[in-house]
Amino acid sequence: MRLGLNLGYWGAGNDADNLELAKEAERLGFAVVWAAEAYGSDAPSVLSWVAAHTSTIDVGSAILQIPARTPAMAAMTAATLDTLSGGRFRLGLGVSGPQVSEGWHGVRFDKPLARTREYVDIVKSALRREKLRYEGKHYTLPLPDGPGKALTLTVHPVREQIPIYLAAVGPKNLELAGEIADGWLAVFYSAEFASESLAQVAAGRAKVGKTLEGFDVVPTAPLVLGDDWQAAADQVRPYAALYVGGMGSREKNFYNNLACRMGFEAEAAEVQEKYLARDYAGAMAALPVEFLGATSLLGPVERIADSMQALAGAGVTTLTVSPMHFDLDLNVTALRAAAEALDKSGVA
Repeated sequence: MRLGLNLGYWGAGNDADNLELAKEAERLGFAVVWAAEAYGSDAPSVLSWVAAHTSTIDVGSAILQIPARTPAMAAMTAATLDTLSGGRFRLGLGVSGPQVSEGWHGVRFDKPLARTREYVDIVKSALRREKLRYEGKHYTLPLPDGPGKALTLTVHPVREQIPIYLAAVGPKNLELAGEIADGWLAVFYSAEFASESLAQVAAGRAKVGKTLEGFDVVPTAPLVLGDDWQAAADQVRPYAALYVGGMGSREKNFYNNLACRMGFEAEAAEVQEKYLARDYAGAMAALPVEFLGATSLLGPVERIADSMQALAGAGVTTLTVSPMHFDLDLNVTALRAAAEALDKSGVA
């Protein structure tokens, strides 16, 4: 198991700190640094900046939003970033959610699985530098009855194959990730619940005659150092409450559904009820410490090492950490502790 760093979103006054964290992760031998996008900073700009200031660590999108750009544009971006970084780019894709897709991008959130399948098909074809022709239910290239012509990507990526990852939460999306992608970007990954999720990924792999061998399982885990792991968990509550309680509508919140499948149905319902009523403190307090402890890296180095050992045993191949100390020096210390914990765990 290797380590990664998730920088999350930029543009909130944390740009300089994030760059220093990326450099520190490279010094510590981390495998990859990821950047996210929602409706603020875009991931490609951030990743080109990080790539320009590093030399060995991979840079990855977690994620590029599928409704934000055409599949051909995603392929152009991937090829460009792979070239600029010297072959260090990892392409993470995801459908986002209905509120962002329809509210920000003006793209209907309909049939996300079928749309993702076609999208990845086109991206792969473009990156193989084939003449781009496609006839699907969601995408047709070139458009019929017009002046469009089948074109070939003019950029030559450094590598023959840029690894593609899918962000997936629901069971059918997990199966799709196993079938069409090289890795899975996971959230709220718990060693105790991993077997169910991995079985769904494995089912997708089996469809194309593959196993989980060589498939990259990449959860992001909040990271907070401290003598008392339960006190450290309080640092994670704002993030977890946002996702479980407010990331989506009452009817469609994938993260809330995940918490329910993990056995926290009553608690997830309470978190959502309070969050949507704007009782954010109540929503944070309603999160069970057991849920936070199972899905985060919390406490002293020894406990974090034990958690890493459990995660490696539960199928994780790249463990992405997200330090949540909200202070550069403390976050740097946390990254160093994570590297130390990995050594102690014996799973590197």
